Amino acid sequence: MKPTLNLILFVFTLFCFNTVSAQYGNGYNNGYGNGYGNGYGRGGGMGMDRSMMAGPQSSPSKPKETPPEEIAAIIMEQMKPKVNLDELQAIAISNVLAESIREQGILLKNESSSQDQKIEQIKALKESTDKKISAFLNPDQIDKYKTFMDTFKDMKKTKSKKKKDKDSKDSKEVKDAPDTKISE
Repeated sequence: MKPTLNLILFVFTLFCFNTVSAQYGNGYNNGYGNGYGNGYGRGGGMGMDRSMMAGPQSSPSKPKETPPEEIAAIIMEQMKPKVNLDELQAIAISNVLAESIREQGILLKNESSSQDQKIEQIKALKESTDKKISAFLNPDQIDKYKTFMDTFKDMKKTKSKKKKDKDSKDSKEVKDAPDTKISE
């Protein structure tokens, strides 16, 4: 009788311990007083909770893509005063640019096309986009649009060169930096 009573008491104690342990976060700082003053739940704890320990959510090396509408808005912000666009023209051209940027992203992600095919498709897309945009402009604005696009291309090229130069300088500085140890 005593061994069965001890066994039942042991199982009951083990069950109670598991319940309390699960309720208080089980060591993952996500239970009731997680030690950081937030009290209940997962919020604000400095430790890792189970959602952080799940599988890969996104790779840190892959930058987050900017939506085409935001890119079109940035271009329009620069284009509108230089080409003297009214509001209706700005909205129409912004939609054309966003659609073009979206299609360009699809073309670039297409793995069945070779690099040369992608270049040809993007050139055709650019010509089509220029024709659509020119349809919304008067002759004076078309000339301004062409000069704007030429300067915009030059700006993009110089920015990408500066970025590459900056990245190479940063890597050189890291390589050239002497090893220094802090002595206490």
